[in-house]
Amino acid sequence: MASHLDLEEQEQLDQLKAFWKRWGGLITWVITAVLAAYAGWQGWNWYQRDQAAQAGAMYAEFDRALAAQDADKAAAAAGDLKARFGGTGFAAQAGLQAAKLQLEKGKTDEAKQSLAWVAEHGSEASYRDLARLRLAGLQLDSKAYDEAGKTLDAIKSKDFEALVADRRGDALLLQGKRDEAKAQYQKSLAGLPKEQDYRRIVEAKLSTLGVPAAVETTGAAQ
Repeated sequence: MASHLDLEEQEQLDQLKAFWKRWGGLITWVITAVLAAYAGWQGWNWYQRDQAAQAGAMYAEFDRALAAQDADKAAAAAGDLKARFGGTGFAAQAGLQAAKLQLEKGKTDEAKQSLAWVAEHGSEASYRDLARLRLAGLQLDSKAYDEAGKTLDAIKSKDFEALVADRRGDALLLQGKRDEAKAQYQKSLAGLPKEQDYRRIVEAKLSTLGVPAAVETTGAAQ
């Protein structure tokens, strides 16, 4: 009986050896790959959390400069964020806020540069399109109509369609193209929600072109 069991165990051992000889390398490779992937995933999560924490701390520094209305310090802090954490939302937000402060301080060229960076490198499409919309406004102020048109052309989000039309209307009106401007303002008004306060501004622009606000509102609803 013992001999029979010994033979059976030996047979099983031989089968195991044969199986391992055939598949052992592959099994080891798969296990190693799974463990490496898991370790990499854990490491990436840690890295992301660490990067977010560092970017958040740097944004807090930027926010202090912003609160103090110190355009130079705010721009420097925003620059550090762009250099080290350019792919984060913190950097895009800092760029937009820095541009606003720079504009308030009369630093128009610096504001354009800040907006241009966000338009090109912003972490999300909404940041990039918002920067383009604001940049186009500054380009119109400097009568750079072709540049403004190209900037507006780069905005693809449907969420910005009404505001883009409004900005195009401004560009056309500044060039004396009243009928074309009116068409863009009408398009803008039609695309703005009824509860949107900005509708009043577009209605005022249309009013200067001879389109009564009440009539246009009715037309937009249709």
